[in-house]
Amino acid sequence: MTTPAHPPQPKPKKDKKRAKRWNERNFITEVLIPSFFVKRSGVQQRPVFPKLGKGQIGLTWIGHASFLIQTPKHNILVDPNWANWLIVIRRLKRAGIAINDLPNIDLVLITHAHFDHLNRRTLAAVAAQQPIVVPSGVSNLVHDLGFKHVHEMNWWDEWQHDGLKITFTPAKHWGARVLHDSHRGYGGYVIEFEGRQVYHCGDSAYFSGFREIGRQLAPEIALLPIGAYDPPSGRDVHMGPEQAVQAFQELQAKMLIPMHFGTYRMSYEPMHEPEERLKLAGEHHNCLEQIRLLTEGMPQVF
Repeated sequence: MTTPAHPPQPKPKKDKKRAKRWNERNFITEVLIPSFFVKRSGVQQRPVFPKLGKGQIGLTWIGHASFLIQTPKHNILVDPNWANWLIVIRRLKRAGIAINDLPNIDLVLITHAHFDHLNRRTLAAVAAQQPIVVPSGVSNLVHDLGFKHVHEMNWWDEWQHDGLKITFTPAKHWGARVLHDSHRGYGGYVIEFEGRQVYHCGDSAYFSGFREIGRQLAPEIALLPIGAYDPPSGRDVHMGPEQAVQAFQELQAKMLIPMHFGTYRMSYEPMHEPEERLKLAGEHHNCLEQIRLLTEGMPQVF
């Protein structure tokens, strides 16, 4: 399957409504400063990673958008991030496992260059001459960290590696590392091994592309973001829980595993709200049994 690569979407033009929203509430005093005084929660587990049989997949949620995905043959890290600070945003829940308790990592996938998804210090700690996959325009951020090979991908590109098929998928987001840094790509990954498929969405607002991803790739397990949907900018760049359920149904996946909530407070909504709203949305759409909430640092076999 080969289709033309999609360039990153241009930045939305500034408008008066967004400018007004910045003045309606004060993110610094309402969210940022209070988070400095919140006791960090969460327990760092000492995981026992399962020995997987043929056809089994292991998933360990580390926190935020960071996952360890295991097959009987591979240990794959997606968007690993153990940072306690994202510049001025403080981590409010510990990573589920210590970075030194990871198994040997065979492959690293990065969905985009934002600081909560591409953390250079974490990547330097896990780099051990294995390959890393990044979106187009992102390789210069990781090439000096100790990886053997840096592979860049555009939307719908496929890459075969050691029995894995990796497909880079579209998203509705943006990829800038710093202001006016508009050349960097962004997206998600469908990881397939021996007939099992796991889809890590990366960051995305809801968009019609989920239906096409489901039609072309039929992901079985969908890791979808449900937090940061009430940002101070008012930009439509993250899904809320209700939209994640809609995306899940359009993907025609069998299981929804939520992510991108409960670790950093990057938006106005309370930390507990995304999970509560997800359960209500699952009940409303008769798919609650297909939603699996993972505990950080506790490996699960699927």
